[in-house]
Parts: sequence; C-alpha cells; structure tokens
Amino acid sequence: MTGFIHGIILSMGLILPLGVQNLFVFNQGAMQKTFFRVVPVVITAGICDTLLILVAVNGVSVLVLEFALLKTLFIGAGVIFLLFMGWMIWNETVTASDTQAVKALSTKQQIGFAVTVSLLNPHAIIDTVGVIGTSSVNYNGLDKILFTSACIMISWIWFFCLAITGRMIGRQRQSTKILCCINKFSAVFMWATAIYLVYSSF
Repeated sequence: MTGFIHGIILSMGLILPLGVQNLFVFNQGAMQKTFFRVVPVVITAGICDTLLILVAVNGVSVLVLEFALLKTLFIGAGVIFLLFMGWMIWNETVTASDTQAVKALSTKQQIGFAVTVSLLNPHAIIDTVGVIGTSSVNYNGLDKILFTSACIMISWIWFFCLAITGRMIGRQRQSTKILCCINKFSAVFMWATAIYLVYSSF
C-alpha cells in the first residue's frame, strides 16, 4: 500500500492550493442556485485531471526510465516548483473579491471554462508531468496502478468537496478567512511534498 498512500499524500499536496481551477469550482459551488447545477464543472474538472495524470504516468515515466538525466531534471524542476508555489501561496492575500470573481455560468459555459482552466493551466501540467509523472517511476505493476488510482481518487473527491464547501460558505463573511487558512495549510503540504520527493529519489 506504499504506492497508494504516497499517491494520496502527493495528490493532496498538489491539489489543495486554491489556484484558478480550484477557485472556479469553489465559486461555482457558491454561485449556483443548487448543487446539482455545479455537478457538470466538477465532473469536467475530474475528467481533465484524470487524463493529465494518466498521460503523465504512462508517458513521462517511460521517458524518465530511459534517460537518467531527464529524471533528475524533472525531479529538480518539481521540487523547485513546489517550494516556490508554497512560498507564493503562503504569502498570498485572499480578498472577498477573489471568491466573487466568477459568476454563475450555464452548463455549457461551465464545461468550457473548466476544460480551459484544467488542460491549459501550466500549474496543472507541471504538477502532473513534473511531479506525479516523475514520482510514478518508483513503482511498477500493481504498485503503479494503486499510486495512479490514489492520485485520481483524490482529485475527484477534492473537486466534489470544494463545490460542497463553496455551496456552504461561499456567501458568508468568514469565507475570506477560511480561504487564507486553506492557503497556509496548502503551502505546508507542498513543502512537505518537495522534501518527500527529494527523499524518495535517493
């Protein structure tokens, strides 16, 4: 179960930061009149993350296994990215306007915007290719399947939880403080993930 647990910890560290994708899901949960209306954006975001993870694990891992230097470069880039993003998120100031920037959208608009912020998001690509894809080379067979499944599972669970949370607290005055706390927690997770990535490489 090492691969499964590693996948859970790694995915949590990568997905918790409230970037464009997460804020979009959160805002739609807050702005839509019912939770049923935010389900399309949750499913779309989950499918996009699943595709990115599968491509990273099955494609990048093959290249990294063949080229030792490439593995070192990816790990180095992933660690630097995690440390930098952790620092940025820790010092980020969330204002009330951030949680109201995206208004309620129609189903088609939700799907289109979710695809854009998921597949064209450089942070998401670096997360999956540079971190998840690279980490997957440490596993083979069933271990790799469990690692990949854990990463995908956390993505889906997180998006649903994010939409539900947005539905519950998005319009409350305390939402800004909650977002700030989540950012602090996210930064610590990213720094811990960077340390673990270095440790698991040796």
